[in-house]
Amino acid sequence: MLHFSRGKVLSILGTCLLGMLLAMPNLFSKETVKSWPSYVPHLQMPFGLDLQGGAHILLAANSEELKKDWLKKLRLDARKVVVADGKMQASVAIVGNSVQIRMTKPEQTDAAIKELRAKVVQLVGNAITGSSGNDIEVTKADGGVIIITPTEPGFVQRQSNAIGAAMETINRRINGLGNAEATVVRQGRDRILVQFPGLQDTTELKEIIGKTAKLTFHEVHPSMTPEDADQGRAPAGFQVFPSADGYVERYLLRDDPIVQGDDLVDAQPGQDSRDGQWILSFRFNQTGARSFGAFTQVNIGKPFAILIDKTVISAPVIQSAILGGSGQISGRFTAESATALALQLRSGALPTELTIVEERTIGPSLGADSINAGKLAGIIGGVATLILAVFAYGTFGMFACVGLLVHLILTVALMTVFGSTLTLPGIAGLVLGVAMAVDANVLIYERIREEVRAGKTPIAAIDAGFTRAFVTIADSQLTTLACAAVMFWLGSGPIRGFAITLTFGILTSIFASVTVVRLLVSIWLKNQTGAGQRRGFEIPV
Repeated sequence: MLHFSRGKVLSILGTCLLGMLLAMPNLFSKETVKSWPSYVPHLQMPFGLDLQGGAHILLAANSEELKKDWLKKLRLDARKVVVADGKMQASVAIVGNSVQIRMTKPEQTDAAIKELRAKVVQLVGNAITGSSGNDIEVTKADGGVIIITPTEPGFVQRQSNAIGAAMETINRRINGLGNAEATVVRQGRDRILVQFPGLQDTTELKEIIGKTAKLTFHEVHPSMTPEDADQGRAPAGFQVFPSADGYVERYLLRDDPIVQGDDLVDAQPGQDSRDGQWILSFRFNQTGARSFGAFTQVNIGKPFAILIDKTVISAPVIQSAILGGSGQISGRFTAESATALALQLRSGALPTELTIVEERTIGPSLGADSINAGKLAGIIGGVATLILAVFAYGTFGMFACVGLLVHLILTVALMTVFGSTLTLPGIAGLVLGVAMAVDANVLIYERIREEVRAGKTPIAAIDAGFTRAFVTIADSQLTTLACAAVMFWLGSGPIRGFAITLTFGILTSIFASVTVVRLLVSIWLKNQTGAGQRRGFEIPV
């Protein structure tokens, strides 16, 4: 147990040296590190919101809009089921909080109900939705009327899915801004917390993450105007939408879109080669290209409207069939608005409107105060630990102090390599890791004392102390590691940061407190026996 081969010694020293190199950039400013040669490690551990300041925004989903969108989708799906094959005829409309289907031929009602019930989804309860059941209920009323009603479990499930999709979209948009250190976590059923370290002006952030950016293409009514529709003569399936194209104030459009933004593959800002105006170039997937191409083939010479967030930004006339699945959007863009909109479209539309319910900005001075307070607490705690270790165990206490230093360096190195963000809870995890490393050495040294009192020789007592205490140390560390895994799985934000730091601390404490300290003790023993003191020397513990 106390013998180390040359290769093992070199590997231990190499690990310690590598950890020092990886942790070293954290001791210098970013400007200094940038000036270093390329072969020197440049990675630095990012600071969280509580240490360097930044923006804190809490967003809430618009539940009413989610319900309306779901009802519209149910109406569209129902229409496809009952009239798509031409065998049935029915009128489909949204009435209150349900979709009503009035069959033209009442004898076809049972067949339509059978097909509609085949679309019902059986839900499985989980930790977020908390309930199970069907997503919709299909019932039969008098007069050949079929009623489709969304259920509460179905809405909770849909809301949960929308929040999950919104989080992914926000993450892509934030990463597009060039900051991978931002935090996007769910809070409750319908809220999302966004924390963006280092940002003091939240205007751009709110514009990027708050805009729904839902792109749709709609058919323009060929003859009727919005004014005619205002007088109550709007045909079924058409709706008036506002315009921002600068030419027409409003358009009467078919409610169901030709193509939606879900079929968008790419969007890039650019400039028109003819007049230098900023435009958006877009490209659809195969499904979108097929739908768009089929529509433009039969509507040459007619206009169609391009909407973003239910506002018309352009209504060009179809000059020829657009079969390639790509095109350009012009809408009096600036360079900034075109770039921002392209980023939003590429990252995907938010499934629902998000409103800001809480907004805070933490100044860098507060973060600096937190860092200084953490440094002071760390210095005081570290010095006190060193003094107590040396006072209690003498020379072996000094070995333990070296092990603690190695443990701290390796923990910081791992956090730096894996890009773990350091927060105040993370600092707490570092301190707890140091305490656990000290505890490991205390277990080893106390075991050595017990073996000496039992009458064993110094070398045998040291060997037994490291061998037998290791099992106890491993058990306690594995228990703590399991707790850290649970915190990471169920926690969010600061709790996860604490769990990550604690996990790295556990991994490095076993190496530093057992392997490194054992190597130091082995070297010390060789020096003692080499000086002719094999018999009679005392263990300074």
